[in-house]
Amino acid sequence: MDTINQLLYGFGVALQPENLLFVFIGVLVGTIIGILPGLGPMSAIALMIPIAFGMDPTSAIIMLAGVYYGAIFGGSTSSILLNAPGVAGTVATSFDGYPMARNGQAGKALAVAAIASFVGGTIGVIGLMVIAPGLSGIAVSFSPADYFALMVLGLTAVVTLSGKNLAKGLIAAVFGVIVALVGIDSQTATLRFTFGRSELYEGVEFLIVALGVFALAEVFVMIAKRGAGGELRHVTSLRLSRKEARQMSSPTLRGSVLGFFVGVLPGAGATVASFLSYSLEKRIAKDGDSFGKGNIKGVAAPESANNAACVGSFVPLLTLGVPGSGTTAILLGALLVLEVQPGPLMLTERPDVFWGVVASMYIGSLVLLVINLPLIPLFAKVLQTPRAMLVPLVVMFCVVGIYGLSFATFDLWLLLAFGVIGFLMRANGFPAAPLILGLILGGMMETWMRRALQISGGDWTVFVTEPVSATLLAIAVLSLLPGAIGVLRRRRGGSAAVPGVGTGESTEDEKGRLTR
Repeated sequence: MDTINQLLYGFGVALQPENLLFVFIGVLVGTIIGILPGLGPMSAIALMIPIAFGMDPTSAIIMLAGVYYGAIFGGSTSSILLNAPGVAGTVATSFDGYPMARNGQAGKALAVAAIASFVGGTIGVIGLMVIAPGLSGIAVSFSPADYFALMVLGLTAVVTLSGKNLAKGLIAAVFGVIVALVGIDSQTATLRFTFGRSELYEGVEFLIVALGVFALAEVFVMIAKRGAGGELRHVTSLRLSRKEARQMSSPTLRGSVLGFFVGVLPGAGATVASFLSYSLEKRIAKDGDSFGKGNIKGVAAPESANNAACVGSFVPLLTLGVPGSGTTAILLGALLVLEVQPGPLMLTERPDVFWGVVASMYIGSLVLLVINLPLIPLFAKVLQTPRAMLVPLVVMFCVVGIYGLSFATFDLWLLLAFGVIGFLMRANGFPAAPLILGLILGGMMETWMRRALQISGGDWTVFVTEPVSATLLAIAVLSLLPGAIGVLRRRRGGSAAVPGVGTGESTEDEKGRLTR
């Protein structure tokens, strides 16, 4: 009853006219920024802190929080329509969202993403409200070895993201890890894979790789098959049948719960949550082979997970004052600038801020749904743009987004290089998803591994002697067994060898994309 009373108090704060206005402004700005690659919630929140400085602390945090989860919500639009993820957390959405759009189901894909995002955000807020204090304590109790094991478990998703050709998936994942290691070693100041270029000292931006291997590679594919067929198919209705609603319900609920718990862990975030959720659904689904070809479950799972993770990241921020990501670190700075001290005493000293933000997230999720659903037919018309106009539009989209990161011409050359790499990967049957997964997790794995070894004095057994890390590593090994057994069976079968290896042939999905 005490929690309900506090939530009602929070709604009393959030429903004040000025706070409702700031909820609307925050989610609208966040949605627009999420659609545009290159900005992201971090840049948006940083730019709006000067505006928030003179505002009431509660109203300011409500607006900045709306920008955050609004950007995650809106990032799926460009992922689905153009295969150009607006934010990192929506990369996994493009795996099935873009094929749905190519098949004339852009309206349904956007509707599924909007509904799943709403459910994920709502379940995340319920978790934040009910179990935030207990979960925050568990998250902080995770040791570096536990976090390393969690990253290893996330990397095993490469098995499900590789399709039938595990070897090519592993090669792509290793390449992603290598890209993640580019730059100055943070502990030894050693230069790694920089080739004498000072522009690479700080590493390769994630967005450059993501837009290169997905969006720009898609441009090259469009150019390569310019004479192979007509324009994109007619966009169908966004109305979901009962069967489709049932198909997306379970993945949405599972993704929401998984995403929230992953979001609570500092350092994990919406991107890791979306990949884990996508991998889980592909493993347990009876129609797992159809993932990557336009399966509704492949859109619902990552979208619900990334929005729930976004809300979950507020648990350590508000209850312990520990930022779990770069975005929440900026929010922490905003709280301190506004003279609000997050932590265990925040619930008693500033209940208006804590419960006002919690209640505003309920309202914000509903506002996002109301804003986005009517605009889906308008967004979907992007796919009816003639290819001669769509190609330069996507290129401009990528160039502006990347150049806006650092205003460096070198980043544009990197974008072109990864676009060529992505095109060659698709032409030769190498999946791009494992590369992105390796890029995301590679740096984090190295960081947590080094911290664990420093604490243990170089004792490698720390990863198997601590119960949490040992359990996570055991689950990771077990999750690899089905893929390894499948590879052995295909090798023994002889005639059932992996398509495209030793025969000079490739699968229809891999080769047909360039020849249809």
